[in-house]
Amino acid sequence: MNAHALPRLAVTAGEPAGIGPELLIRLAASPLAANFIALTDRDLLQRAARRCGQPIELIDDDGRPLMQRAPGQLRIHHIPLAVPEQPGQPDPRNAGHVLATLAEAADGCLAGRYDAVVTAPLQKASINEAGIPFSGHTEFFAERARADVVMMLASPELRVALATTHLPLSAVPAAIQRESLERVLRIVHDELRAKFGLARPRIAVLGLNPHAGEGGHLGREELDTIIPLLDTLRAEGMQLLGPLPADTAFVPGQRERYDAVLAMYHDQALPVLKSEAFDRTVNLTLGLPFIRTSVDHGTALDLAGTGRGDPSSLLAAARMALDLIGRRALAGPGAA
Repeated sequence: MNAHALPRLAVTAGEPAGIGPELLIRLAASPLAANFIALTDRDLLQRAARRCGQPIELIDDDGRPLMQRAPGQLRIHHIPLAVPEQPGQPDPRNAGHVLATLAEAADGCLAGRYDAVVTAPLQKASINEAGIPFSGHTEFFAERARADVVMMLASPELRVALATTHLPLSAVPAAIQRESLERVLRIVHDELRAKFGLARPRIAVLGLNPHAGEGGHLGREELDTIIPLLDTLRAEGMQLLGPLPADTAFVPGQRERYDAVLAMYHDQALPVLKSEAFDRTVNLTLGLPFIRTSVDHGTALDLAGTGRGDPSSLLAAARMALDLIGRRALAGPGAA
């Protein structure tokens, strides 16, 4: 990238019938110093702009550097819809379009065409209804990049990584295995150093069971798996706290002791994060060879088409991507 050019941020619009296209229009209207490249259908964005009452200037992306961008200006890599969208009513016929935008985002980052990707929310059920097995952005990008990844959600005050992601609660205990937990902890540790500039990151690890198992009386996962692994990694020099009881891990006095939390399952820690910083929380994928950030909310089908969607989370995701790009530039060549 030219040292004086704006960072090239690929932005997907997510589910065409959801709130994503309108949020993308709001993002383009912001004064953020970025060259936004929308990966979606040109006409879809024009319709979204009319719904928002927001003028938009769409320019075909030619890959050339951009030194400045006027608010309302948006470059576009046109990926056509199969059928026109009906706000609030996802159509499985557009599943191929959604996946094509994700493939272009990943492949473009891997090829160096984009400096990062920012994703708007999609409707997983609609893709599965099209007969395409799909569990989420995180898993799609991991497979596309052939990378081991970890989901993290971060606000200015708190970072939470997940040992397991989109699993039924009944499947979580069997998924907490030493090998997989070690892989997750190493990725989180390395990415806190590489992406966030923390030389010796402190990670709080939550227990799986109430009271972190209470000495085996409320479950043995802590005694049999989590504690032995933490002891091994501490011996290597990693700064690990825990396993901590989840019900007290987020009180102010505890937060001063760590830089990030590793939760054992999706709903163990994310309600805390989202309840206090929903409009400032960003979903990012650790372990990829490129930067990927996203909103922390869903498609908001009830708001789609109204032009009233709040773009705060998408703006936060774009800002975090720009911050991570800046940190990578300071770290020098080869930094992920």
